[in-house]
Amino acid sequence: MAPESDTTPRPFVLVPPTIAGVPLVVASPHSGHDYPRDFLALSRLDHAALRRSEDFHVDELLTGAPGVGAHMIHATFPRIYCDVNRDADELDPTMFTESLPPERGIITPRVQAGLGVIPRIAASGAPIYRARLPLHEANHRITRFWAPYHAALSALIASQVAEHGACLLVDCHSMPGTGLRAYDMPDFVLGDAWGSSCAPVITEAAETCLRSHGFRTNRNTPYAGGYVTRHYGRPAAGRHAIQIEISRPLYMDENGLTPNSGFDDILAVMTALLRALAGVAAGLPRTA
Repeated sequence: MAPESDTTPRPFVLVPPTIAGVPLVVASPHSGHDYPRDFLALSRLDHAALRRSEDFHVDELLTGAPGVGAHMIHATFPRIYCDVNRDADELDPTMFTESLPPERGIITPRVQAGLGVIPRIAASGAPIYRARLPLHEANHRITRFWAPYHAALSALIASQVAEHGACLLVDCHSMPGTGLRAYDMPDFVLGDAWGSSCAPVITEAAETCLRSHGFRTNRNTPYAGGYVTRHYGRPAAGRHAIQIEISRPLYMDENGLTPNSGFDDILAVMTALLRALAGVAAGLPRTA
């Protein structure tokens, strides 16, 4: 993989189902690794340090999605460049040379931590940029990357609701294998915004499937679901969303950033999980 791109990368890849479709959309918003050259020039960190913020190989773990009847979408650009799991107005005012307009800037705990839609810090906690950015840089990334990704995701969900009367979005991520000792080091974390983003049967089915394979699961702790889960998860309108976090040591070497001997097993588990969720999605009640 080339460390940088000479041209503006495509914002996302869409993969259609290969069998009769079910109202299931599977997303990997943070596995993109096409780094624009102008971004690398702005960064005080090298390419290897920037890559530590990726959800490594998650798009590859979801390649079974089309075979269970799901549509799949994954971002091509890195989350450290523009994070689609944030509101477009979660902008950090300390990052820019100009003041934010009054209608911009939602100061959330994520923004305060340096992890807004344009992140200020990397996964290591190190500052990303050499200097403050012009506001037009943020506007460009949101217009060129954030907005098309969400337009495509919204369209996928709307098309499933129109055809089937409901839709389930499964938003997939990875989590580091260290730093979670307070939560007994789960293998998977299922985030349904504390029961508000999807029907209970969905979280229960995911938990049952993963535990049947011998994995430890947590619900909502420490990840209850980000912007995508909370924004798209509207069960009363037939739109359900669940976030799934996968522990990286299950499938990859966190130092070398390469798949390990467990990769094929986790790929099979994720395919089984998506098959189980496809069954649940097919039985979701239709909305008017």
